[in-house]
Amino acid sequence: MLASGFTSAGVTQSLFFGIIASSILISITDTKYLFYIQVVPHLWRYKQLWRLLTWQTCYTNSTELFFATMTIYHVRIIERLWGSRKLASFLLSILPPTLLLPPILTTILRPLSFNAINHLPAGPTPLIFALLAQYHAAIPTVYKYRIATSDAPSASSSGSAREAPGVVFSDKSLVYLLAGQLALSSFPGSALAAGVGWLVGVAWRGSGVLRFGAG
Repeated sequence: MLASGFTSAGVTQSLFFGIIASSILISITDTKYLFYIQVVPHLWRYKQLWRLLTWQTCYTNSTELFFATMTIYHVRIIERLWGSRKLASFLLSILPPTLLLPPILTTILRPLSFNAINHLPAGPTPLIFALLAQYHAAIPTVYKYRIATSDAPSASSSGSAREAPGVVFSDKSLVYLLAGQLALSSFPGSALAAGVGWLVGVAWRGSGVLRFGAG
């Protein structure tokens, strides 16, 4: 029988509801301005380095919160595959790089982009994309389907039928669509955070940690 909801996924459930609770709390208390990062003035002018440790605590708008929680819900299957202890170990091991690399890169890229890149939106987007990298690598595609973009062409002279041109999707496409919306929600900062998270997740898989912890 297929498990439903957060069955056997306690760590993912805690992450899911924790993000919702913290995001609602900062909205009620009107403290959203304390969690996102702007290189200028937050880091360069006011030296608010504590933001480097708190910016992944919550989301500051409902759109990002929706796409983030829906992505987390779909990748809960990773915890069922690995077990709660291994997933918790994974999240703890990638927390330092996902916390520090996006602000550092934003600071470096700001002058190179003529100050266009200055804002890093709040929320654990890097953490979610590191999880998504594991989902992409570890969970196989069950089925694919095609959405036709035009009518099917007529049969060839040999009598064989031709497939109608279209776009191919899989059962995993919805997850990537949700994550893509999250990555583009506060562009370019959200895309930078998502890219860092994905690369951290890929690096973790290639580092031998996964093989060492298997079994």
